[in-house]
This record gives sequence, structure tokens and C-alpha cells, in this order.
Amino acid sequence: MRSPAVKRGVLCAAALCLALLGTGCAHRHWPWHHSPPPPPAPVHELEVTGAGTFSQYWKRNTLLLDLSSASGSGSVTLKPVEGTAWPMRLGVRVTPGAFPVLEVRGDERLSLAISASGRAPIELEFTPRVYNSKTPQITVSWGSAATTAPPAPAPAAVTPR
Repeated sequence: MRSPAVKRGVLCAAALCLALLGTGCAHRHWPWHHSPPPPPAPVHELEVTGAGTFSQYWKRNTLLLDLSSASGSGSVTLKPVEGTAWPMRLGVRVTPGAFPVLEVRGDERLSLAISASGRAPIELEFTPRVYNSKTPQITVSWGSAATTAPPAPAPAAVTPR
């Protein structure tokens, strides 16, 4: 049988271990704990004019225009910075539910439906046909389908023979 002094010493040691493992060692870096990756560094590859100020950053070899703060309707015009060319890949980052449709107009028109479900921003890459190295500018519009859709062409007149 152990003496009361030994029992007290064991209890004190156990309490000290629990205290050190609890809040006392929160500053330690455990091998299974990884810091979150740093946010991407903003860059200035495109001149952006229009509604709002939107940051740009590289994600691998794609330049992303961060439209995650955009809502309602609006548009921006993109041009390469003087003396540079268009990036090989271009895309946007949007928040689901902020607007229903995103339209991109360059050499061709691209209309993207934005899902209303989800919370995390999503990244959408433009198809290669939307622009090429000679494209002077790209217009990106967002809002309802009615505000971004082009006007319907007039019906062609048919001449009877």
C-alpha cells in the first residue's frame, strides 16, 4: 500500500501533465498541425475599368479576376497592361448566388450560369476561343439573364418569288 505522500505526488504529476498538454503548450507546433497556406499575392496584369475594384492573382498558370465581392449587376472591361500580352489562361472567381449569369465578350461570347447553391467562391476559366493575342478588350458582365443577354436580332425579311 502506498503512503499518502506518494499518492499526492502522483496526483500532482498527473495534474501538471494535463495542464501542460492543455492550454500551456498551445504554442507548440505538433507534427500533424499544418499552417494554412498563405493567400495568393495580388498582381496587376490587366487594366480593369468599370464597376468596382477587383483584385487579380495567379493560380498556377491561370490569371483569376476575383469577382467574389460582386453582386447584383455590373460589368468591367479588361485590357492587358501597356506593353504586355493577354495571359494564356484567364478566369474569374465568383460567389454562388450573388448573380445568376456571367457573360464574357471578347472575340466570342461566353455565357455562364452561376449556381445559387453553395457558400465557397468558385473559379471559372474562360474557354480559349473567347480571346486571342490580338483581342483589344474583354467585357465581363454579371446580373440577370435579361441584363446581360444581347438584344434579339431582327427577323430576316423574306421576299416572295
